Amino acid sequence: MKILVLSSFAFSLVNFRGRLIEAMVREGHQVVTCAPDSDMAVEAQLAALGASYRRIAMARTGSNPLADLLLLLRYVRLIARERPDVVLAYTQKPIIYGGIAARLFRGVRFYALMSGLGYVFSPAADHRRLLRAVVARLYRLAVARARAIFVFNGDDRDELIAQGIVDMSAPVMEVPGSGVDLAHFAHASLPKGPPVFLMISRLMRDKGVFEYAEAARRLKARYPQARFQLLGRLDRDNPTGLPEAELDLWVRQGIIDYVPETRDVRPLLTGSTVFVLPSYYREGLPRTLLEAMSVGRPLVTTDLPGCREPVMPGVNGFLVPPRDVDALCEAMEHFLDDPALAAAMGARSRAYAEERFDVDKVNRQLLRVMDIGGGESEVTEPSPAMSWSAG
Repeated sequence: MKILVLSSFAFSLVNFRGRLIEAMVREGHQVVTCAPDSDMAVEAQLAALGASYRRIAMARTGSNPLADLLLLLRYVRLIARERPDVVLAYTQKPIIYGGIAARLFRGVRFYALMSGLGYVFSPAADHRRLLRAVVARLYRLAVARARAIFVFNGDDRDELIAQGIVDMSAPVMEVPGSGVDLAHFAHASLPKGPPVFLMISRLMRDKGVFEYAEAARRLKARYPQARFQLLGRLDRDNPTGLPEAELDLWVRQGIIDYVPETRDVRPLLTGSTVFVLPSYYREGLPRTLLEAMSVGRPLVTTDLPGCREPVMPGVNGFLVPPRDVDALCEAMEHFLDDPALAAAMGARSRAYAEERFDVDKVNRQLLRVMDIGGGESEVTEPSPAMSWSAG
């Protein structure tokens, strides 16, 4: 069987979907991957997994109708040339335009992996109602004949219905995120010395970057030895992107230790004490939270869809209201006042990652539902981490 995987960013194919692609190849399938950027390192990694790579130009963050129409035509040509049996798409534009393109070909099974609804459906875009309505309509066209729509939390399924993207009978399935490679993100002891807080994220306002910086400012005044690290890339094309001048100011003031983007976050995770993500973006289930859990770190994040799923409040971390710097400071201060707390909560994080978020378990679920491997072709008894929401 030939499987086409559509993405909006080449590195995500190996970083987020590498183990899934590997599992598909191991099941005997021919896997063709597609993204808009040229990345020789990624292409080499995909080749080592047994998959091939096709580059299809895309304006990832633009809303130009002509550019998007060209993307649709490129996907149509790609599917006509490759003749896949299955198309699996993730992120907004690949799902929308890949899904519409797949509808033009009889016998092509389309699956959408919705790792989050993104900016358009977040509170930050409430003023862009026309854009939201257009995107919702395009989504509906794209997934109307999808064999399954995978979501990372139940709230996203409810939002899909509320926005008119799907109806109650749609084959929407909740899975526990992308999963995490428990061996790659091995459990590590906490570092010695003063606590180190770490946030890994795209540098966008609605990821909670400003709230994190302000919490760091306040806590640094009372606990001068504490460190507050921020790892992520500037997203200049995003309407909520952090201005570079603001980041430079935080660094000069000694509030934030900024780490440029890296392709291996493990040294930062193992060097941290607590992982913080005060996001109010419309998340699916952030992989950074799962990676931090796997390494054995407690979590401080927001009580919102996606972010709340991996947190057992008071057990492996704390949930705080979005945009509430006072609550964020209070949660982070628990670890400054009680040095033993991080180790206890971090151990529970690791146990929970093993129990629910193992990438191999997640991939087996996806393969079974797509009927391309993973054991039995049907799921007979969904678990809380894996449940059909149709009907």
